[in-house]
Amino acid sequence: MDKNEILDFFKDLIVIVVIVLVIRTFLAMPFQINGQSMYSSYYDKEFIIVDRLSYYLSEPDRWDVIVFKPNISKDRVYFLKRIIWIPWDKVKIEQGEVYLQKKGESSYIQLDETYLNGENKWFTFIGWSKDLHEYTLWINDYFVLWDNRNHSTDSRECFSGCSMAWNSNFVWKEDITGRLFLDLWYFNFKNFSFIQPRLWIDTQPRFFDTVSTYEY
Repeated sequence: MDKNEILDFFKDLIVIVVIVLVIRTFLAMPFQINGQSMYSSYYDKEFIIVDRLSYYLSEPDRWDVIVFKPNISKDRVYFLKRIIWIPWDKVKIEQGEVYLQKKGESSYIQLDETYLNGENKWFTFIGWSKDLHEYTLWINDYFVLWDNRNHSTDSRECFSGCSMAWNSNFVWKEDITGRLFLDLWYFNFKNFSFIQPRLWIDTQPRFFDTVSTYEY
């Protein structure tokens, strides 16, 4: 390999690195889900692609499944959760049910969260309390919940506990990495199938076929 070939090699390498960095920074990032917090919408070990571009052009929306930085510890860099309430909403959680009061409206509506399975629907508690809890979201505030409601930590309890002064129930837009764009599922090379190794659920990649938007 002569000098020119070496220079061409490094030029190509630099171009590839720059392209990858641009894609990861502004367009998309790959992740593998760790844990069953979004069960049964998404599963442990699934591979997903997160869209980073959309939130440069528009605001996060209700029901988006997002990846964000909770800023609670060095060991837990990213969380995957679903946005339930957006800026200016009022939130009410009572008796395991969730309610929404949109900006400019005077009454609450009960949410029929059809993406939840039977184990989690109507079982949204604060700890194990069924008492009334209310929250008001301001600009750039997002209230997120995991679909596996009582086997995870989320905005209800500040992700790791609300005892410290800097903890908040809300996610801020600047901490959101992006929204889930593609669900590639998990391929089990040992069995050459899409069987999830812990739950033994046999399914196929959903790609764009993931229910995320509901109108109220």
